[in-house]
Amino acid sequence: MPGEYRQYLFPHDHPRLAEVRGLDPYAYREFARKPGTFTGGLVEGWTPLYGNAFHGVTENGVQREGLHPLEPAEPGEEAPVEAMVAAANDLLAALDEQGRERISYAVDAAEWQTWANPEFMQFDTGLRLDLQPEAVRERALALVRASLSPEGFRLAHAMMLVNGFLGEVVGLETILNEYSYNLALYGTPDLRAPWGWQLYGHHCAVNCLVVEGRMVLSPVFLGAEPDEIDAGPHAGLRDLFADRVEPGLRLMAALPEELRRQAVVYERMVDPAMPEGRVHPGDERHLAGAFQDNRVIPVEGVRLAEVPAEAREHALAIAGSFVRLLPEGPRAARMREIAGHLDETWFCWIGGHRAGDVFYYRLQSPVLIAELDHHCGVFLDYDTPKPFHVHTVLRTPHGNDYGRAWVRQWRQREAGS
Repeated sequence: MPGEYRQYLFPHDHPRLAEVRGLDPYAYREFARKPGTFTGGLVEGWTPLYGNAFHGVTENGVQREGLHPLEPAEPGEEAPVEAMVAAANDLLAALDEQGRERISYAVDAAEWQTWANPEFMQFDTGLRLDLQPEAVRERALALVRASLSPEGFRLAHAMMLVNGFLGEVVGLETILNEYSYNLALYGTPDLRAPWGWQLYGHHCAVNCLVVEGRMVLSPVFLGAEPDEIDAGPHAGLRDLFADRVEPGLRLMAALPEELRRQAVVYERMVDPAMPEGRVHPGDERHLAGAFQDNRVIPVEGVRLAEVPAEAREHALAIAGSFVRLLPEGPRAARMREIAGHLDETWFCWIGGHRAGDVFYYRLQSPVLIAELDHHCGVFLDYDTPKPFHVHTVLRTPHGNDYGRAWVRQWRQREAGS
C-alpha cells in the first residue's frame, strides 16, 4: 500500500535519530564503531573478514574449476568498454592528483572486499561522493550509466534517490543522501586489460569488472527502506523490486504441494526451528551479503530439475531480474550461463508465500546466488519484517565475484604470450 511506511516514523526527537542528527560521515563513522552498540557489533564482526584471502562463495567449501572460462565474447555480447573507458577517464580528469591517487587501486586489491550496504562508513575506500564537487559526482554517475543497461542504471540510481528521500523524511540528510556513497576504480581503464569500478553505500553496492570485452557484475546489493518515494521531485517511484518479488511468488504457486513443502525450509521469518545465528543482526536471513566472500552456503529446498516447466521459467525470470543491470550483450551471455546450470539450481523459501506476505528466498547454482529478504526497521520503527523494506544480493560463486577468476586467467595468458 503506498505510503504505508509513514505510520512507522520515529518522533523527530527520538534518540535513534537525534543522537546522530547533523553528524558528518566521518563523525558518524566513529559513533557507529562504539562497542556495545548495534552498529559497533556489526563492525566488530565484519572487520576481520575482508582481509581473508579470496576464494569465493561455494556450496561445500571446495572451489569448482572450469566454471568461469575467459572466452571471447560472442558477437553482439561485448561489454560497452569503449564508453566505460571514456567515462572513467573523464572522471579521473576532474580530480586532482590526490583524488586520482585516492580513487585508484590495483585490479586485484583486497579493497574490493570492503564494500558494505549499511549507512555507516565502515571502510573509507575510494572517494566519498557527497564530499566531492558536483562535477565529480556527475562524472561518477556517468561512469555507472555508461557501464549498466538503461534499466539497470535507473534501478541502481533509484536506490540512491530513495536513500536521499529517507534522509529527508527522518532528518538525517548528512548521513543519508543521494551521494552518500563511495566510488573506487580498480586497475587502469583499458579496452582489453582487466579493470573495473565499485560503488557502495546504504542499500546500493555494485562491483563491475571488464576484461577482453567481457563483463562481470558481482557482488551486487540493492535494497530500499521504504521501496518508494511518495513526495518531492521523484514522487512516483515505487514497487522497485516487483520484478523480483512476483516471480518468486509465482514460482511457489507453480510448485505441487509436496515440492512446495520441500522448498519451504522455515515457515516463519524468525522460526524456533532455526539454528542459532541463522538470523543475523544486520543481514537477517541473507547469507551472501557484505564480507561473506568465502562463505560456505549449502544448497537447500528444491532442485529445479525436479520441478514443473512453469516453475523453471519463473526461476529464470528471477535470475533475469537480478542480472538486468548488465547491458544487453553481457546479460545475454550471463543468462545463457545461468540456463546452462538450471538442472543444478536449487530454490528455497522462508516465510509466507501469498501476495502481501513477507519472505526470504534464495536461487542458488554453481554460477549464481540470488537472494531476496524482507527486513525489520532500521530508520523506521518496526521490529518485524515489512514488505516495503527489501534487501537483495547477487553473487557469482566459485571464484568470479569481482571478476577474480577472469583476472587470474588473463594474467596467466599474458605471462605465457
